[in-house]
Amino acid sequence: MFLVGSGPGDPELLTRKAWRLLTDADFVLHDSLVDDALLDQLPASVEVVDVGKRPPDRTSQADINDMLVDLSRDGAAVVRLKGGDPHVFGRGGEEAQHLAAADVPFEVVPGVSSAVGAPGVAGIPLTHRDCASSVTVVTGHETPDKDESALDWDALADTIVSGGTLVVLMGVRRLSNNVAALRDHGVPAETPVAMVQKATWREEQTVSGTLATIEAEKEAAGIEPPAVTVVGDVVDVRADTREWLDR
Repeated sequence: MFLVGSGPGDPELLTRKAWRLLTDADFVLHDSLVDDALLDQLPASVEVVDVGKRPPDRTSQADINDMLVDLSRDGAAVVRLKGGDPHVFGRGGEEAQHLAAADVPFEVVPGVSSAVGAPGVAGIPLTHRDCASSVTVVTGHETPDKDESALDWDALADTIVSGGTLVVLMGVRRLSNNVAALRDHGVPAETPVAMVQKATWREEQTVSGTLATIEAEKEAAGIEPPAVTVVGDVVDVRADTREWLDR
């Protein structure tokens, strides 16, 4: 049983080990962020199962856990394929715990997380000697103003103001809430922001602006999930490299 990261989208960003396991598998259980361009390259002998959590055909985590255990106990070669890296907001940790509790042998095969890959292909370094010495990655699914938020918005704002980089995954639909939370906690309106949609996919596009303008930029460009949001001074580095990356 293997928990495998597929990277941000482009099949060529798979590790060699991941591709070997995929082509040798009996079953590949994949999530919604895995590109069909990768799945279409698998041998006909591999049974591909979509266990994504997007409606209307949402698969519960409990059902996924049971499938992983049952198929593995039947002696099948099983790959649980996740977009990005299994352990970066991919529930890989939960599935590993479930497999361990069920005494099912497993191995984790890392992938390139979109938290790193998306800014990189867009020309945005997460760290830079001149402007950023730290990176914080958070989920954008959580509403900032809900009671007992797991995110410390004061600390996140302080990180950005002091020169750190904030990466928000899965935050397209809550962009307005996240922008408002950062502004309310003291991040200046002119702070650079970028959104990278479907990095390394055919539909990849990047928009950039500031906390004051990024919502309008997002709407004008029609940015849709999945997309990564980057906040901090490193976003301005893109202006120096964009011409070369777009060639």
